[in-house]
Amino acid sequence: METPTQSAANVSGSCLCGAVNITANHVDNKVGVCHCNMCRKWGGGPFLAVDCGVNVTFNDDAPLTIYASSEWAERGFCKACGTHLFYRLKESHKYIMPVGLFNDFNAELDHQIFIDEKPAFYDFANKTTMMTGEECFAAFSEQQS
Repeated sequence: METPTQSAANVSGSCLCGAVNITANHVDNKVGVCHCNMCRKWGGGPFLAVDCGVNVTFNDDAPLTIYASSEWAERGFCKACGTHLFYRLKESHKYIMPVGLFNDFNAELDHQIFIDEKPAFYDFANKTTMMTGEECFAAFSEQQS
């Protein structure tokens, strides 16, 4: 039996230098880990992130830089300090954001994706749902239908 998804409203956070302030109106408390080659190259390790939906705001003068990393997604970071801010789906504008950005956020490691690309030198002890890249894309396609 699946545990119902919990979320928090109006969660705030910032980048390392404080130049970017973030407010997310809905943040899922289920942390996902992406082991894909692109995420590991982007951050030097697995990407630990939460689904923040589409209602995310940044301060007006935030020094954001956006990189189109694929046909379907883009990645944002702080131009001042380099903090990774989001992975955003181009079509739906859904934000997947590093859980470490948010202040005092209570979350639970719930799932891991692209487990087939995870290197052998690390493992998480938590019992989570695990999906290969193919399974992830198939599940995402079903959600869009």
